[in-house]
Amino acid sequence: MAYAAFKSIGAYIPPKIMTNADFEKIIDTTDEWIVKRTGIKERRISEENEASSDLGYKAAEVAIKRAGINKEDIDLVICATVTPDYLCMPSTACLIASKLDLPPVQAFDISAACTGFVYALSIAKAFIESGMKKNVLIVGAETYTSILDYTDRGTCFIFGDGAGAAMICATSNKDEAIIDVNCCSDGNYSDLIKTPGGGSLHPCSQEVLDQKMACIKMKGNETFKLAVKTLTSDVQVMMKKHNLINEDINHFIPHQANMRIIKAVGTALKLTEEQTVVTVDRYGNTSAASIPMAMNYAYEQGKIKAGHTILFDAFGSGLTWGSALFPFAGKE
Repeated sequence: MAYAAFKSIGAYIPPKIMTNADFEKIIDTTDEWIVKRTGIKERRISEENEASSDLGYKAAEVAIKRAGINKEDIDLVICATVTPDYLCMPSTACLIASKLDLPPVQAFDISAACTGFVYALSIAKAFIESGMKKNVLIVGAETYTSILDYTDRGTCFIFGDGAGAAMICATSNKDEAIIDVNCCSDGNYSDLIKTPGGGSLHPCSQEVLDQKMACIKMKGNETFKLAVKTLTSDVQVMMKKHNLINEDINHFIPHQANMRIIKAVGTALKLTEEQTVVTVDRYGNTSAASIPMAMNYAYEQGKIKAGHTILFDAFGSGLTWGSALFPFAGKE
């Protein structure tokens, strides 16, 4: 039987930094208020000529190299993004595959917002375990600054740009296998986080442009409460299912949305600060890219070792949520 192994992690962090002090110049806010509310101190901004495929391509190059995989052996590319290069087509995954100079390969995008990378991991796992694919490249890439309304003081400072990628590969070694991935959604809460305009419901028009309906809109307080409850419950179900205790988890990597959410979930789950990976202070919320960027940060800090047990936990627009449990099967 073929198992799916999480073989490598990589990321691309845009060098341009936008600090809270920069936001003080354009909206009515302060560094103290932003840090107290979100924990964010700075975020990364892509260059004007950089699209999500450019960020994803650079992250993918790192992940492929670290996995020791020949590009010719990659047989599926999945990109999780809500900020694709183009509104409808072609997919960002196709563009990433082209920039990587891959031979003809199956490639497609998925849209699950901040849960996107976990959704992509679940798909990769299914493809490999079914025997259909052997080496799957998954990418979370976002240029969130392209859908921000910089007059909306409730949301514009929260998000940043970046990309993360991983190689998920077939293995016969059960000890390397991804243990479980659980994903779910509830469209009854779709109004909490959305971009109202630009789609088939409200096609591009002057009204959509004038009202900035193609920018993200978020009900922060309602989202916060539901996020803490959902993220906590999802992990509890995963841990109970596999008879795990807190000490069995080496690295808890939650979606990097808000420091208060991360702390509330960590406290509820009784996970220590040493177990929890936090990058929201330096990158902000990068949606589908946040979890792989956080994992890459911990990896490059030398904290993640081969065989370590990792737990993902994500929550995003849809509403969507998901968790993943696996041993890191990469190189140290």
